[in-house]
Amino acid sequence: MVSCAGSASDGEHVGTIMAAAEVVVEIGGIAVLLRAADERLMPLLQSRFGTFAGSGRSPDFFFDIEVIDGSALSDPDADVSVTASGSRWLMERGDFRAEWDSQSREGRIRQTLTPYAIDSVLRIVHSLALAQEGGFLLHAASAVRNGKAFLFSGVSTAGKTTISQLAPPDVSLLTDEASYVRKSGEAYVAYGTPFAGEMGTPGVNTSGPIEALYFLGKGESNHFEEIPRPEALRMLMRNILFFAKDEELVNRVFEGACAFLDRVPARRLVFYPDQRAWDLIR
Repeated sequence: MVSCAGSASDGEHVGTIMAAAEVVVEIGGIAVLLRAADERLMPLLQSRFGTFAGSGRSPDFFFDIEVIDGSALSDPDADVSVTASGSRWLMERGDFRAEWDSQSREGRIRQTLTPYAIDSVLRIVHSLALAQEGGFLLHAASAVRNGKAFLFSGVSTAGKTTISQLAPPDVSLLTDEASYVRKSGEAYVAYGTPFAGEMGTPGVNTSGPIEALYFLGKGESNHFEEIPRPEALRMLMRNILFFAKDEELVNRVFEGACAFLDRVPARRLVFYPDQRAWDLIR
């Protein structure tokens, strides 16, 4: 493996990390190997990622992790920033600084002792990888019922957590926060993710072909409303999670959203917050 840094001393450091602790986190069929010399981090990652950690498949991406003291951060309150120089991506936030090379598929993370920095890095890296193939992460809850997946998107108060909490026993909740949409041939598949929202628990590690996308709204009755295609596209783009300021990839995300709406119906689901809303979702 080629390190994404460059000196001999760096190579020795990577070797030390590889001999220490590691875990593979697989989301959406993409496996990421996380290696850290600080073994305190591994139990935190195992707990945070649950059934998504410990995949036995060969990893697609690699990250070496260095745990640092919070005082080493230049701005502990900084917002996320994602920039690119060629194939090399730089990702920063108040609690981490990460580099990733999309060609070698290797990277490094310097972060505080928390699983949430890794969680954010994985969201960013998966969003970049999905954009290349016509998929995306969507600010949406999602679930599988009767072998079919349904997406529930909307602004923070629209009802994603509510619809998730109301799910009957025959529903497998994939996520209440960030839905993983991947293109498979001419169809689209939703995968479970560990990216939790208000419910605070990872989704079920399963998947299903996407039957429909619902934009949520609360009302006095349960019913669907048709959405004109231009409005549906605007709503979809508004809820796609994409962090990079890269014109080429932004264009790919837009093209991917258009192609998605060519295949998947998008409607508004107006629902009263009780379990009867799920009578419409089959």
